[in-house]
Amino acid sequence: MNIGNIPSKWASLDPTRPAVVDVPNDRRINYGELDERVRRLANGLTDDLKLAREARVAILSTNCIEFLEIYYACARAGFIAQPLNWRLGVPELVRILADGEPTVVVSGTEFREQRDALREQCKVPHWLEYGADSDGSYEALLAHASDAEPAASAEVGNDDPVLILYTGGTTGESKGALHTHKSIYQGMLNQTVAERIIATDVYMLTGQMFHIPIALAMNYMAHGCPLVLINFDAKLALEVIQRERVSAFLGITTMLNWMMAVDDFESYDLSSLRNIQYGGGPMPATVVKAALEAFPCTLIQGYGQTEGMTMCFLSQEDHFDAVNGNHPERLNSCGREGFVTSVRVVDETGEPVPKDGNSTGEIVVQSDANMVGYWRRPELTAQTIRDGWMWTGDIATWDEDGYIFIVDRSKDMIISGGENIYSTQVEAAIHKHEAVLEAAVIGVPDEEWGEAVKAVVVLKPGMTATQQEIIDCAREHLASYQKPRSVDFVDSLPKAPTGKILKRELRDPYWKNQDRNV
Repeated sequence: MNIGNIPSKWASLDPTRPAVVDVPNDRRINYGELDERVRRLANGLTDDLKLAREARVAILSTNCIEFLEIYYACARAGFIAQPLNWRLGVPELVRILADGEPTVVVSGTEFREQRDALREQCKVPHWLEYGADSDGSYEALLAHASDAEPAASAEVGNDDPVLILYTGGTTGESKGALHTHKSIYQGMLNQTVAERIIATDVYMLTGQMFHIPIALAMNYMAHGCPLVLINFDAKLALEVIQRERVSAFLGITTMLNWMMAVDDFESYDLSSLRNIQYGGGPMPATVVKAALEAFPCTLIQGYGQTEGMTMCFLSQEDHFDAVNGNHPERLNSCGREGFVTSVRVVDETGEPVPKDGNSTGEIVVQSDANMVGYWRRPELTAQTIRDGWMWTGDIATWDEDGYIFIVDRSKDMIISGGENIYSTQVEAAIHKHEAVLEAAVIGVPDEEWGEAVKAVVVLKPGMTATQQEIIDCAREHLASYQKPRSVDFVDSLPKAPTGKILKRELRDPYWKNQDRNV
């Protein structure tokens, strides 16, 4: 399996079939056109730039057609794509480029200032640029290259490395998770079964292409479906769903809330929607019910990591049953293991904890969809992957039917007065206040208790709440020691590209020059 051949298959079957709708750049391309450009780029990188097998190709760009061309060309010709998170500052990008040592950096013109700063600090042999008012280097490479099938494509695939995806850094410095053709393909298989993809689907990518959701989007293309690219805006998303007849997309709770809050939401024709997948954490029951009433489609939740793609799913039926009173508590879970994945909740010795819904342990995952390791980090890889099982760092319980309930990241657990407080439980209680859009709970230093519980809250547009109201709401559903002692109200929460809240960024300012006990 060579994932670079995805456009080739559909170019041979139906070359005029729509492949990509690039909304930000008002462009469209069919599978025949896309595959020709992929071949030319693969040959240009091989013949003109003389890239060696497994050379890294870094990408600094927002979502666009060229981004996909680079992914597929690297896969087809045996190179490793190294997408860069453009939200990072130049110093961190310099560190990542030093880590990956790419031979080529390809960038969009919107990042020319960052590119110029990187060129001064990084020893990269080749720099290509595309976009409006570019230097023309990217298109020149394609124009001069052969459109023949790349010679290496027949030899590349399966266990060959294809992609370095840098983690969202929710708990510290980002690391490069190395994936192969096989691991990406197996993750796609997990998604195909869970999302029940059909050939008539139209998929909208709301996240950025430098992170793991790109594999979910490429999976739809593997089925011959059109991929619609947007930079998320709630009103735009509704307009695009209506215009392009979108049937599926991946979002987070906040996205759905903002979409439902758009003026005249009811006026948009969303009848094409078949399924919405959400991630980044469980969705509050109130939002699930509202979404199932507002959107004419099913919902599923996917639990995953950059290191393992999507590993567990809360199915469409689970959502329907829960809102109708059958196991409503399962809306707080991330579901059960995926089709090609084995998931366990284990103690420190690796032994499974009881399936009693109370005993906590760490989630471990065995799957061909897991990364093969961290790029150039053998010691960390050995700590993370043990005897074929990947240790996720997520603390959870599980019930007798195998549903996994995440209670916290190991580094997010709060210890106050000797009591373990799981931030997700406090957040669930806070979400019961009708004005709360988002909430993050962290531990902050406290001389008496060691750590005190602090809530950081984003309110819904047009609604208000006080600190005491939030604390009182939480107190109704928690033990006294679990309730927040203070509440900060903010306009937005810092997030990784996956939608996970970056609690580290909220917590670190309080812990400067101090050591946490977890």
